[in-house]
Amino acid sequence: MVFPEYRPRRMRQNETFRAMIRETRLMPEQMIYPLFVRPGKDVREEVPSMPGVFRLSVDQLAREAKDCLAAGVRSVILFGLPDKKDGLGSGAYAGNGIIQQAIRELKNKIPDMTVVTDVCLCEYTDHGHCGCLAGQEVDNDATLELLAQTALSHAKAGADMVAPSDMMDGRVSEIRTALDENSYHMVPIMSYAVKYASAFYGPFRDAADCAPQFGDRRSYQMDPANSREALREATLDVEEGADILMVKPALAYLDIISRLHDEFDLPVAAYQVSGEYAMIKAAAEKGWIDGERVMAETLIAIRRAGADIILTYFAKDMAGLLAANK
Repeated sequence: MVFPEYRPRRMRQNETFRAMIRETRLMPEQMIYPLFVRPGKDVREEVPSMPGVFRLSVDQLAREAKDCLAAGVRSVILFGLPDKKDGLGSGAYAGNGIIQQAIRELKNKIPDMTVVTDVCLCEYTDHGHCGCLAGQEVDNDATLELLAQTALSHAKAGADMVAPSDMMDGRVSEIRTALDENSYHMVPIMSYAVKYASAFYGPFRDAADCAPQFGDRRSYQMDPANSREALREATLDVEEGADILMVKPALAYLDIISRLHDEFDLPVAAYQVSGEYAMIKAAAEKGWIDGERVMAETLIAIRRAGADIILTYFAKDMAGLLAANK
């Protein structure tokens, strides 16, 4: 088909035609909304580097989750800020830890909300690394048991899904075994299978108070220059029992999302991380971009690349926009 017999603009001339042939669609139920939980009561503390994102006490958390569900977003992922930290991150797997309290509150108040939990130690260790230490190095194998204890404690509290983000070798297998041996066979694992050592995480570390106190995380998170390694990492997690494979961050790694989507049969998730969110919000506040349109365009791009699920701080706003445009 060639011009003038074929005119692509015919099918772009009005919104009805454009919607009729739209290849990629975004729905609220495809998004997961990250929430930060901290000790206290009646706390709603805005994160300075993430306008519109708050650290919430458990009582405020339920209110925020109800707003999410009303907008059509059915899933949240929880990150905790404990009242104290130690070298082993014991607050992560404490029976009455901040996340365990939050899970119980949400499942009690909003049983229809799907509660996903981040499984990592960085928010709970006094050194800020994602595992326990041997000297100045993260001890991979010693950390595995602690991660499994954390995931199990979340399942016991009522979590619907656990999401290990630590990037320790072998952690999916360790968590799957712990869940299965304790009769939590039906709790899925959404693995941060491909998590890069990215500069886009800065605002999150502000929100969760989890910046490393020394060194960095490049010995366990992936080199941004590598793509074939992403397939090896994802393959290991599939073999160890992951149910969903996640790529983090999203926008700078659309090619990786696409490769995982093409290579594996499992659902692929992508995390539009704090730095991506903060850049859009900051530029919009300056009037340099149309924040609402850029929000929508970036989320569609992540879906178009192959993500079945998107973790995004824009989830509630995007759901509202979709509802308004129906």
